[in-house]
Amino acid sequence: MGSIQRVTVDHPEKSMIRRIRSEISERILSGAWPPGHRIPFEHELTEQYGCSRMTVNRALGPLAESGLIERRRKVGTFVARPRTHSLVLDVPDIAAEVIARGETYAYELLSRSIRTASRAELGLLDLGRPVDVLVLRCLHRAGGRPYGFEERVINLEAVPEAELVNFALKPPNSWLLAHVPWTEAEHRISAANASRATASILGVDTHTACLVVERRTWRGPDKITHVRLTYPGDAYDLVARFAPRHTLPAA
Repeated sequence: MGSIQRVTVDHPEKSMIRRIRSEISERILSGAWPPGHRIPFEHELTEQYGCSRMTVNRALGPLAESGLIERRRKVGTFVARPRTHSLVLDVPDIAAEVIARGETYAYELLSRSIRTASRAELGLLDLGRPVDVLVLRCLHRAGGRPYGFEERVINLEAVPEAELVNFALKPPNSWLLAHVPWTEAEHRISAANASRATASILGVDTHTACLVVERRTWRGPDKITHVRLTYPGDAYDLVARFAPRHTLPAA
């Protein structure tokens, strides 16, 4: 008697849910639908895909949970705007930041390597499985003097196109902001004394007080990059102006 072969047939509704979710995700992540763009109403998607409203709802649900879209009752569904864990920090373009200060900007790629992520790098990216990463070390200058030392790890599983970019010509920070939409960021700010190697790069004395900003960014569920930026203490300020969420008594 021959062996029995079992054939799994995909349910039409599940296939349609995946199709809708995939096509909407692609438009968002490619930048075709920028942050704030209104996604077609559910009844419009129902007509477009020839499916039920329940199918459309099931397709959109995980996109909302992952932070790619934002549902507003009685208004519609929109591409979510990037958010951070901190109320006062954004993901700045360092070149634009320096120019806004009225100083000339310059950039130098110090090193570039592609390898399987080390245990430490997997920890930085919060990944539990081996992936290939692009590791970059860069120096940013403002007005001719060292401004910030950048150590960056890019997850090539999430951003494979980064492998082909010539980062000797374009800072990774600027390229990522222009080409890889992000949905969430986490900042960690600390003070540290410059090690001998870092002091040499920044042109300061060993043990000089520095400001260290570490940041991780996500695109939906994908971990994109971890960067550690070290600034000489007298070269960088963090300034925030904000209002309380609720009206509070005057301090």
